Amino acid sequence: MNIILLDDANFITDRMAVIEDQAVIRHLQSVLKAQTGDVLKLGKLGNRIGQGKVIELSHRHAVLSDITLTASPPNKLNLTLILALPRPKVLRRLIMDMTAMGVDHIVLINSYRTDKSYWSSPLLSRLDEFVLEGLQQGVDTMPPKITLAKRFKPFVQDDLPSLIGDGGAIVAHPYAKDRFGQLIEQRLPQVLVVGAEGGFIPYEIELLGSVGVQPASLGDRILRTEAAVNALLGRWLP
Repeated sequence: MNIILLDDANFITDRMAVIEDQAVIRHLQSVLKAQTGDVLKLGKLGNRIGQGKVIELSHRHAVLSDITLTASPPNKLNLTLILALPRPKVLRRLIMDMTAMGVDHIVLINSYRTDKSYWSSPLLSRLDEFVLEGLQQGVDTMPPKITLAKRFKPFVQDDLPSLIGDGGAIVAHPYAKDRFGQLIEQRLPQVLVVGAEGGFIPYEIELLGSVGVQPASLGDRILRTEAAVNALLGRWLP
């Protein structure tokens, strides 16, 4: 937690706020060792970044005053990342990482190798929580847009072309002839597609190709979804 994030409900006035979230209170006391008079880095969700002074801190709540929010959050990556819904235990880490790295739009899609039970996982109802953790890690206040697309073919044919526009799109595919590094020499695409463990089946790669998505590999090594996403996103970081 590299920044304390507040929302409208926390604010008593424009310059004073109360925190009652026990996870944040524990972080203030146990990790930051905050005391009365300390100045903390703050952000308001959907707004700016700044600081505030601790004027009261107990195991029940913290009161902050002299809040100023003057800095803009970091710029988002010009990227829509389309990800085949992964295993639930991987989902949390991926949402956090993609948010922390500044992905602007995250689309979770179905695929042949996505287990149908994943769509009924209770973790899908906690996406906002994982996004918040990612924002706190990445010192950001602007959450990404998240879209759930449970039907692969209609999404690819009806929705994906408008997301691509004239910005280009690449699908990570371990058996592609082209290398990712070669395809991005001229410019970075604004849409990146990543499959679940095992990748996309040939039919899915063909359907993606029909709307202009180019397959590319990261090399001879076959990576887990988490490793592939983080390796790919590193190319977009300034």
